[in-house]
Amino acid sequence: MKCIIVDDEPLAIEGMALNIRQIDSLEVVGTFANAMDAYKFLKDNEVDLIFLDINLPNLTGLELAKIIQNPPMIIFTTAYSEYAVESYEVAAIDYLTKPIRFQRFFQAVSKAEAQWKLQEKSVASLSNQNSTEYILIKADRRTHRVLVNDIQYIEGLKDYVLVHTLNEKLAVAMNIKTIGAQLPESQFVRINKSFIVNINHVNSFDNDFLKIDSKELPIGLVYRDTFLKKIAQDKILKR
Repeated sequence: MKCIIVDDEPLAIEGMALNIRQIDSLEVVGTFANAMDAYKFLKDNEVDLIFLDINLPNLTGLELAKIIQNPPMIIFTTAYSEYAVESYEVAAIDYLTKPIRFQRFFQAVSKAEAQWKLQEKSVASLSNQNSTEYILIKADRRTHRVLVNDIQYIEGLKDYVLVHTLNEKLAVAMNIKTIGAQLPESQFVRINKSFIVNINHVNSFDNDFLKIDSKELPIGLVYRDTFLKKIAQDKILKR
């Protein structure tokens, strides 16, 4: 699991990194001393787990958790126990009180790993479905049969996704990774953390943005090469 550490105390980051290095399934891909730097990183990079301090300058860990789109799993870390109830309101995996014992740390990570494996299994199951002509999605208390070719792009928000089609826009209680697994890889590609596009609907593009009808969407740096390769392979671009 890819993880980041957000803490304004260098010694706390060092101690957490030391614990993480003892668990083979974890990989640290970033450390941050404030919430805003972490937020900027999360906009363009996929992370499975955040070790998030609550008492941070300017923007607290709890406030950060509430504004992240498509939030990864979160384990809060803090020296204060009074935030525990509020932490579970943002669906935290666990709440660790400093100083953090390795046994307690391992227990929290095990919870996260179990949930991560369950999510991966669900995504793999959806990927194995044979039908790519249409997908069934639940929105507005109804099940909609949506033709795959009619989907222009999918926009990931905090607790749901918006499926933009030729004729309508549907709000679906699902994360972007899960719905993306239902779509054919030959036709759909992730262009940043919040958008998946149907390459058959791309009108134009450069290194930083693409256009679908009049909508301009940003291409994230870490997704750029994959998008350009997909477009080059497909060779189906409109005027």
